[in-house]
Amino acid sequence: MTRVRQIALAALMCAAISGTANAQTAPDFKTPRTSWGVPDLGGFWTNTSLTSMQRPAGEEKLVLSQEEADALARRNVYSAAAREEAGVSKVDDQSSQQLLADGNASRAYNRYWMDPGQSYAMVKGEFRSSWITSPADGRIPYSEAGVRANTRSSSFDGYEIRPLAERCIMSFTGGAGPVMNNGMYNNTYQIVQTPNAVMILTEMVHDVRVIRIGEKHGPGEIPKWGGDSVGWYEGDTLVVETINSHPKQRSYISPAGKVTERYTRWSDDEIFYEFRVEDPVLYTQAWGGEMSLRVSSEPLYEYACHEGNHALPGILAGARQLEREGRPHPIEQPIFAGVDTSDGE
Repeated sequence: MTRVRQIALAALMCAAISGTANAQTAPDFKTPRTSWGVPDLGGFWTNTSLTSMQRPAGEEKLVLSQEEADALARRNVYSAAAREEAGVSKVDDQSSQQLLADGNASRAYNRYWMDPGQSYAMVKGEFRSSWITSPADGRIPYSEAGVRANTRSSSFDGYEIRPLAERCIMSFTGGAGPVMNNGMYNNTYQIVQTPNAVMILTEMVHDVRVIRIGEKHGPGEIPKWGGDSVGWYEGDTLVVETINSHPKQRSYISPAGKVTERYTRWSDDEIFYEFRVEDPVLYTQAWGGEMSLRVSSEPLYEYACHEGNHALPGILAGARQLEREGRPHPIEQPIFAGVDTSDGE
């Protein structure tokens, strides 16, 4: 075999191997369309998965084999919690002290109430260790300003400076975006399309985004929860551009940033979701990734966020008591930077 033919054969084999990952739809899939002729994205979808936005610490690969995905799932924090809580619990002082000895504040929820999924996600037939595909390390390239912007305030002086989830304004998972995300539960979405708009309703706190089709962005003086989103169709793909996210939301963009999303039906039961984040204030470079939204077997359930509403007076009263006793408030903690639910036990 000549050198030229060897190179040609190698190129053909590479194309065959990577063809599925680079194709716009699954083989033999025909994109369904609405009555007005655009790609039909409507229905209930979910991104429930152990895959999170950033790559787990110590994992270098984006695409995983079945064995690698299973191994990563076994050391995921949710899997570790399930093993730890397996079996019959003892209700006595000694067991309680042992359970609380690690100071884990997340023990307000035990594993029974969580629904993060059992495995890492498949995106177009590939197991993925993170949603981020660029940069190559799968980590968000925060600038120093970005780290500061995503640090939770330790002040308990008033309700208006507490996080939005405590006030039941937006969820703590950030599922609605801009940049869709997943958390430990309530990862279902409903997409409804009309000729002039696309509505994405998130089960978590029922956050909602209304994407205006073929329109211009609104006035910059009026920031919005979830950002100001406009969209258009490019062939079989819905393209969405979002700017002007409310600064108190602590989303993935500042007032100077922009998120571009692409929604494409990959198959009957999967939407291929791509995103790119550009923000010179929060990041040292642009970054982006891919996600799979799969058909949900269940609709959205009611999410009544009354826990924060009822607990907020207690949270503020607790801070006043700490002050009277001369004790400090809890330390500030980053919201996105360094937070990773996929690290080991």
